[in-house]
Amino acid sequence: MKQRFPFRFGTTSYIIAADIIPNVEYLADKVDDIELVLFESDEFSNLPSPEDMRRLADLAAANDLTYSVHLPLDVYMGHPLGSERDRSAGKCQRIIELTEILPKSAYVLHFEAGPGVDINGFSEDEQARFVDALGDSSRLLLERNGLPPSTICVENLNYPYDLIWPVVEEHGFSVTLDVGHLEYYGFPTAEYLERYLSRAKVLHMHGTKEGKDHNSLACLKPEALDLVMAALGENPDRERVFTLEIFSEEDFMSSCEAMRRFLL
Repeated sequence: MKQRFPFRFGTTSYIIAADIIPNVEYLADKVDDIELVLFESDEFSNLPSPEDMRRLADLAAANDLTYSVHLPLDVYMGHPLGSERDRSAGKCQRIIELTEILPKSAYVLHFEAGPGVDINGFSEDEQARFVDALGDSSRLLLERNGLPPSTICVENLNYPYDLIWPVVEEHGFSVTLDVGHLEYYGFPTAEYLERYLSRAKVLHMHGTKEGKDHNSLACLKPEALDLVMAALGENPDRERVFTLEIFSEEDFMSSCEAMRRFLL
């Protein structure tokens, strides 16, 4: 699948049952981009050491790889407390600094309000405060790292993306268009592609099985995959990343099989 599509074909750093380095070694000749799923907590951390980072950089150089870095899931850029927004921006910044030496296609960022908070249940006033908080934390993040804003790609989640679009647009962020989420939550995939694909540096692709997402692409409705591939064909961008956001070798192999009919 490597270098066989008019985009960078990729998957996550958790395909085989091993740490990040063995996964990248396994995937290096199979994909163009690897999504680094990084996390740290009081109980556990998978953050690579500086030596590991040098190894990842060497693997990228030898195999024409890029990395899309998924910023931590436990950051809450739309939290009502300024102290929590500051902590979240700081945690993102530590990951940005840690991965500085890597060739990167994008940083993927979630806009959330707090652990377990359902934004769909917000009143209009709560939505407005959420959007204001996102603007504040976005300014914090950009002030700290000096990155081109377009390298940060804000992902669609379980609420309508048009709620946060003004923040994405104002700050010059790009989009991570998660097609698996669109299908799982029942959003109109065709409309999202039409509206946001031009700003999407990253697509996340996965299917739903037994009520759960992040399964093989073989579990995504064929018409949805056809829709995405047609849109990508009409809007070619060889730097755009198409990530199979899945987490097993079995799902990776069956996803690749689902993509074979689109090979160049």
